[in-house]
Amino acid sequence: MALRLPDRWVWDSWYAWDGPVCHAFYLVASRGLRDGGERHRAPSIGHAISTDLVSWEILPDALAPSHSPAFDSFTTWTGSTVQAADGTWWMFYTGSSREDGGLIQRIGAATSKDLITWTKHDEPAIEADSRWYETLEQAQWPDQAWRDPWVFKRPGESQWSMLITARHREGDPAERAAVGLATSEDLVKWTVQAPLSTPGQGFGQYEVFQYAEVDGVPILLFCCGWRELSPGRLGELGKIDTTYSLVVDQGLTDLDFTKARAFTDTVVYAGRLVQKPSGDWYLLGFLNDANGDFVGELSDPTPVTADPTLGVVPRL
Repeated sequence: MALRLPDRWVWDSWYAWDGPVCHAFYLVASRGLRDGGERHRAPSIGHAISTDLVSWEILPDALAPSHSPAFDSFTTWTGSTVQAADGTWWMFYTGSSREDGGLIQRIGAATSKDLITWTKHDEPAIEADSRWYETLEQAQWPDQAWRDPWVFKRPGESQWSMLITARHREGDPAERAAVGLATSEDLVKWTVQAPLSTPGQGFGQYEVFQYAEVDGVPILLFCCGWRELSPGRLGELGKIDTTYSLVVDQGLTDLDFTKARAFTDTVVYAGRLVQKPSGDWYLLGFLNDANGDFVGELSDPTPVTADPTLGVVPRL
């Protein structure tokens, strides 16, 4: 495998290129927990670098939970990393707090000059807006979903967009998955917008979004576990936790998740599309399950391209 740690499990990851060096950030937790399911309440954000996406040099962890009281005193979860015009690197990540039992997810920010040493911002950057999104008081779900921020600029736009794993406040509780949206001019002040999706499209949640234009095809990437699929979706795919791709327009309008296609050529969860400086695209994610046991390691990169109908497909 591309990245396996002998003492720690690895799962959700995201990537940022600084010249010829790719920085991987990923969730890690001690294998001493024994039960892989316990990792969700004991994560830090690990860090490694590579020039080929195969051989990785492990660096000190980037972030860990804060001391109480804090919005991220319990967990630091999945995020994304971008560079501002002034050269500052921004990491947006998910936090949960011991003060509320980890039930409310919020999105925080940290900044760095070198991608190595990070300074957290004390207050969350953005929280769910109950006008559009399911909050804990309304929740038909174990917690308040507001996580996995993916920050990027849409083609031709100057403002930043953030895609967020969220839930619609209305609709069938089993199919309230939402593409949450927030926008910002400066990466500091964020405004929550209405969701880009509608409920009732076969998914209980869309996790770990990414928008990328792969060989000219606009793609929305996400993942979903089989337990969060509608009966119809489950009947089509079976009991597989995997990554999905959806061909979209650049404006991310009229999203039709009934057309989302599972990537099963290489089954990885929380898949990410990573483009090398050469221009070639690869899919990386973590190996989730082997005979009922959590694996917890990052896959080797799978060469991919995109089909205007099928979405992400292997590159032959």
